[in-house]
Amino acid sequence: MPPAPIATLVDGLPAAIDTVAAAAAPTHRFLRRGWYRAAIAAYGGTARTMLVTAGGIPVAALPIVPLGPRPARLATIPGSYWPFRSFPLVADSDDAVLDALLVILAQTVRALRIGPVYDGDAAAARLIALARARGWSVLDRFVADSWLLDMAAAQAQGWPRNSTLRKNRFHEKHLAEHGTLAWRFLDGADWPAGFDLLADVEQASWIAARTDGSDAKFTATGHGAFWRAAAADPALAAMFRAALLTIDGRPVAFSFDLDAGALRYAIANSYDPAYARHSPGKLLSYRNLVAALGRGVTRVDWGAGDSGYKRVIGAEQGPAIRDWLLLRPGAARWVRPLLALAWRRSARD
Repeated sequence: MPPAPIATLVDGLPAAIDTVAAAAAPTHRFLRRGWYRAAIAAYGGTARTMLVTAGGIPVAALPIVPLGPRPARLATIPGSYWPFRSFPLVADSDDAVLDALLVILAQTVRALRIGPVYDGDAAAARLIALARARGWSVLDRFVADSWLLDMAAAQAQGWPRNSTLRKNRFHEKHLAEHGTLAWRFLDGADWPAGFDLLADVEQASWIAARTDGSDAKFTATGHGAFWRAAAADPALAAMFRAALLTIDGRPVAFSFDLDAGALRYAIANSYDPAYARHSPGKLLSYRNLVAALGRGVTRVDWGAGDSGYKRVIGAEQGPAIRDWLLLRPGAARWVRPLLALAWRRSARD
């Protein structure tokens, strides 16, 4: 008979998070201690971690930070908004592990926000389903649909098409009239310095011209602090990859990705609109995808938004992305409808 799981509440972010992440589903192995530490450094909060062990071996780790007024005892999982905010769970864990997690969760918070996460998330979906079965109130808020590209299947059907490649060569020829083109690929050895090159493109892009810049991924006024802090973990830095187009040495387009085995999370891409006529972003995307195929990446997860160009490249609609709120059993009945109303009306953070 396997040893009974034991759950404890630990201050901070223990090294055991990395042990769990290494044995989690491949899609979740980036959910390392360094990932959560980067979120705390960039966005604030005091972290605690619910750690479950079985026979002394860590099998689940759920980091939390306070959400809202402290007396409310609400919490959320820290992290970057994209790809998702979930937690590591050893891939072959049984429900007893999650039951132990729910027990200590109920002792610690009144409600927990999980998300945004995908429908069918390898860890969160199981915890949410079990919480509902154990009498927790479960609220969800639709965020968006995701977009996925199965490159292996598309390649078997002749992707990318010769007609597309001819158009790309035509645009590259005219783009080269602006100067010498260089196509670069950045990996673990290039971080964190490489983020400055990506930030240069964002500063010239529409996001700087038309918004306050807070959604930019790599600038000082955007989320740059998070990605630079995350790259301090060598294991995470090795997962970060980017394709970069320069003209006469000046960055004009990039694609930044997180590779999780054969799956690629397409985190961000941008380009300098001064060259928009020649589609530098599209040209770079195709080169980047073909290079990824050569490295063993077979699927690309593009997340939400701007489905037009994703459809053109071949992406299809994937699972929905949602935010979830778990309210522990026994909470006052009058709290639930008020919390549900506030939850569904509240904006993304």
